[in-house]
Amino acid sequence: MKRGFPPPSAADADASGRTESTEPADSTESGEPWGDGLIARRVSETADGQQEVAALLETRSKAVQPPEPLAYDGSLRSRLDALRELVGLSRTRLDSRTLAEAGRVLDEAVARRRLSGEHTVVAIAGATGSGKSQLFNVLAGVTISETGVRRPTTAAPIACSWSDGAAPLIDRLGIPGRLRRRPLQSPEGEAQLRGLVLVDLPDHDSAAVQHREQVDRILALVDAVIWVVDPEKYADAVLHERYLRPMAGHAEVTFVVLNQVDRLPGEAAHQVLDDLRRLLDEDGIALGEYGEPGATVLALSALTGDGVGELRESLGQFLAERGAAARRISADVEAAGARLRPVYATGRRTGLSEEARDDFAGRLADAVGATAAGEAAERAWLRNANRACGTPWLRLWRWYQDRSEPTTGRLRVGAPADEEATARQRVEQAVRTVADRAAVGLPAPWAQAVREAAVRGSQGLPEALDELVVRTGSPAGRPPRPGWWPVAVLAQASMTLLQVFGGLWLLGQVIGFMSPNLGVPVLLMVAGIVGGPVVEWSCRLAARGPARRYGLEAERRLREAAGGCGRARVLDPVAAELLRYREVREQYAKVMGAGAGAGAGAAGVGAGAGAGTGAGVQARVG
Repeated sequence: MKRGFPPPSAADADASGRTESTEPADSTESGEPWGDGLIARRVSETADGQQEVAALLETRSKAVQPPEPLAYDGSLRSRLDALRELVGLSRTRLDSRTLAEAGRVLDEAVARRRLSGEHTVVAIAGATGSGKSQLFNVLAGVTISETGVRRPTTAAPIACSWSDGAAPLIDRLGIPGRLRRRPLQSPEGEAQLRGLVLVDLPDHDSAAVQHREQVDRILALVDAVIWVVDPEKYADAVLHERYLRPMAGHAEVTFVVLNQVDRLPGEAAHQVLDDLRRLLDEDGIALGEYGEPGATVLALSALTGDGVGELRESLGQFLAERGAAARRISADVEAAGARLRPVYATGRRTGLSEEARDDFAGRLADAVGATAAGEAAERAWLRNANRACGTPWLRLWRWYQDRSEPTTGRLRVGAPADEEATARQRVEQAVRTVADRAAVGLPAPWAQAVREAAVRGSQGLPEALDELVVRTGSPAGRPPRPGWWPVAVLAQASMTLLQVFGGLWLLGQVIGFMSPNLGVPVLLMVAGIVGGPVVEWSCRLAARGPARRYGLEAERRLREAAGGCGRARVLDPVAAELLRYREVREQYAKVMGAGAGAGAGAAGVGAGAGAGTGAGVQARVG
């Protein structure tokens, strides 16, 4: 007899003492296909028995009602909606491979929700020789899955359903009808494990690549897993590193069964079980002890039946809750979110500060020469004041110099081209600096998106600033005059008249036209000659304040205009990217089960779009 087969019962043997072959068939004895698989129980090959089975199948098929679809609670629905929104917001920023796992989880969640919520699909997985097929047969109460010394024994997954209506679930696993079975019919077994769909998988360490591929495919679809280990391979690195450790978050839908404890003498079984728990703890798998949620760890012997009843009881309680499918989807969402953590959360405060925006505006203002323009406006105001309040003789001399000096002699050949190149370099440097500051602390894809937005916005920025300088420069014509200028002009005219009057008086005395009296005309001339420069000097002192204010106003207008141009072309696109990152961070926090502003680490995003005194847009993400 092959090791691991339970002894055949009387109902399993025919009149000649032969046990019925376990070769799968494609239809029932009545010729009608059975949607959930074949009945594995044995019946006598008599006409009465065949008629009885056919009548039973016909009655059951008429009475079967379609099972209710799976329902997710509000929290899980919210997390799935957040994950769907997260994927949608990220498609243009992340590559498809990064979002592939999240997309798969969403697809599987939708597919599982359409199917039965009354059934729980549990896979039995294990290494070669661990006895998983033997345990599968023991739970079914009849030999369904082949066992033996030939390795690997299980070549294809086999499904066994304890109740009707599980066909769509088994179809989803891709298991054909010829590999579907029903357990030995017993009221106690059906009541305890009602709703169970048990799947025996090929060996996960099989030498056949297609076997391992089938294991990986079905493990991603089932609601729960029973890992069967034996005393020799329970610490196998492949099992722990490839399966148990990556699925540590699925502890609540995981059973770990130490099989073949009958081979361990004395207290060795307890020692091996404790060591297995230690390894699971190192893998990060929570153990469901003392009523806490986590993996169920049991020791049993499928050969002797020792501990199988405890497994049946644990499975019965697990099935009665009908929450395995939702917990599996929730764990998948958690795992997908953990894989996406590097592209959504860095644990660092990120964003664009007010200081960085002001610095950007200042760099643009320097590039357009706002300070120089203000100083030029100030000098123009002072020059206008000097011309208006200066002595007529000095004004006549300056006019003569302006007329006699060649225009080309005051210009430097090549200066405009050099200044234009320097200004362009300053603008490019300002854009790079603000982009780098905005990208600090962001995950790599979002940092790249911020830099690209800044570069796109900076295209044509130097030309726009040049046009802005022409439009926003000092107003055409003379600067405005304060109210005291007419008084100063009148005083200067008076001083000139004194000079002229005194000179004419002296001239009249020289030619004998008037009586000699040098004191008064000389005094008048001296008063006019000295008073003119004094009035001019006084006006120059009085003009410094208004000239300074006029220059500062011109500089302010140019700075605001340059800042507004930079804000519209560079800071606003950068702010839009930072706001988009805030949205995905909020959705990511919901996916991970945290409230808005919580998550993997406090992080702030200041997505300011203002520069200088302009208004800004601020976005904060916790």
